[in-house]
Amino acid sequence: MIEENEFAVQLPFGTESFADNPEPRCPCLLLLDTSASMRGAPIAELNSGIASFKDELAADSLAMKRVEVAVVTFGPVEVKNEFQTAPHFQPPRLEAAGVTPMGEAIERGLELLQQRKSEYRNNGIAFYRPWVFMITDGAPTDAWQQAAELIREGEANKSFAFFTVAVDGANLDILRQISVRDPVRLQGLRFRELFQWLSNSMKSVSQSTPGTAVALPAPSGWTVV
Repeated sequence: MIEENEFAVQLPFGTESFADNPEPRCPCLLLLDTSASMRGAPIAELNSGIASFKDELAADSLAMKRVEVAVVTFGPVEVKNEFQTAPHFQPPRLEAAGVTPMGEAIERGLELLQQRKSEYRNNGIAFYRPWVFMITDGAPTDAWQQAAELIREGEANKSFAFFTVAVDGANLDILRQISVRDPVRLQGLRFRELFQWLSNSMKSVSQSTPGTAVALPAPSGWTVV
């Protein structure tokens, strides 16, 4: 049996070691569409929403220790933030450009998540079922079938919960094929409300015991489609 903190990993500058913080982790991966169609008000509101997500988490001392956030953008695919606990998470300033390589982004994000889960296990750190949120206003411009298969396998194995949030213009037919859960449509550009709900949900989960189900309130401003 691995003793807690027996194998302390070297983490990037600006993060903390598992020895400093042995709390169970609640990972949240954000896959964010930053393609050219998000220019203007959409990308501005998305930036504002991520900032509010950070602020909401900062108001809860336990969530600050347990919730870890990573950000992968697509348009092109970039890892903006590797998994970091809330005190070290610095919301990136997103800019809109390029096409929509959604399939590549999903595969890269799930790879990043798998790496982080391996680090938890190697260090004896308990963790909650990860959440993956993808926000998009378009359709993939690359092959996405392999990514969809990875999502189906991950959901079946309870490796993570994958959610898709459709902004106006998103291809709902393809999103339904990518995710096993029905996509939800964001009314207008209510990203701030979306991230406030997400932060409140992450705080509720982080206060529970890993492996237990948590009843969450239905988010406002969403429509299942």
